[in-house]
Amino acid sequence: MAVSLATFFDPELPKQRRASKPLRVPSRCMIAGVAVDRLTMEEATAQIVETLRRRPATSPFLIMGPNAQLVTLAQNNIRFSEALHASALNIPDGISVLLASKILGKPISARVPGGELMERLCFEAARNGLSVFFLGGLPGAADQAARQLQRRYPALSVADTYCPAHGFEHNSMENAHIRQLITEAEPDLLFVAFGAPKQEIWMHENCPSLPIGAALSVGAALDTQAGLRKRAPRWTHNLGLEWLYRLIQEPRRLWRRYLIGNTHFLYLVLKQIFFCAPFPDRQAAPSYTDRKPKPFSISPSIQPACDSVEVKSQA
Repeated sequence: MAVSLATFFDPELPKQRRASKPLRVPSRCMIAGVAVDRLTMEEATAQIVETLRRRPATSPFLIMGPNAQLVTLAQNNIRFSEALHASALNIPDGISVLLASKILGKPISARVPGGELMERLCFEAARNGLSVFFLGGLPGAADQAARQLQRRYPALSVADTYCPAHGFEHNSMENAHIRQLITEAEPDLLFVAFGAPKQEIWMHENCPSLPIGAALSVGAALDTQAGLRKRAPRWTHNLGLEWLYRLIQEPRRLWRRYLIGNTHFLYLVLKQIFFCAPFPDRQAAPSYTDRKPKPFSISPSIQPACDSVEVKSQA
């Protein structure tokens, strides 16, 4: 397939990007400077489907899933922090986020794992005639996951699938090829499985200028759907022990993330509790996408990050 580079390397392209627009959700809980939307799986699904139905009137929006690891990474990675701040919807992916929200006095009722939201959205896409694109995962994962989901939901329209090679983000030709595939497919929903923080950064820097309705970061969800990775048992999800199951399965790869990373996350939450002055709830707040991301620190200039923020639709 011939790749036209003119579209993808236009110097004016960054100026043409349109920011994601926040959806209508009850409120957001700020955890170490990262906003997490307080909503359930049903509410998240309904908001996304509602927005996709009026896609011609809205700009593409991004959906990401902060957990303890992502909140910690955002403290020192400015590109990643910017991506999380530009997201239209930050779903509560991890059990640590739920516990932190309760400690901070703005409890989130339940997790909304990215993989489960992906499957729920595929079900809704089949019902509503929406198309999907699976991008990333292990070699062959996107195609296998698409086949599995189409068996489950026969009416699901898969616009295309693609698994780029490792290190594609450093290859301008490969990234241009990915953009062209998505441009030609024009999917309503793009599921991105590059792993954090690569997937969120890629979404933030590429998706606003692509002809899509929404993009969701899904981590290893394509691999598990394809059967290339073992999914944690349902009981671990219910007890909030999925992280422990994964740690036992892959201790060498995950010990630092869970043992050191979770300890750092707890430190950030405690620092927010003891050093950030409480603020009353606001009736209206500036758009989340208008705020410039800053590393979490104890400073008067960012004390509002200790408070929940009411978010209203701008669509």
